[in-house]
Amino acid sequence: MVRSDGFYVADTGPGLPADRESLFELGYTTAADGTGFGLAIVEQIAEAHDWNWTVTARDGDEGGARFEIRNVTVPADSSNSLRSA
Repeated sequence: MVRSDGFYVADTGPGLPADRESLFELGYTTAADGTGFGLAIVEQIAEAHDWNWTVTARDGDEGGARFEIRNVTVPADSSNSLRSA
């Protein structure tokens, strides 16, 4: 979802491990066929651009997580090219 100061991605997956820091370690994965590169790369991109980001677990039985990235300069005309899923 695009916001005026950034964006976020949310899902209804299995949730987050208690040790959330491990999510961003290169090679960390819970999937048998996963590479463990995804969130490590996202963290490097966010740091390179001085973006702020937070990770929160969703409450309730649905599980899932929300990754929110802020301090992003979003062009005014980006609403047509960036769409929420």
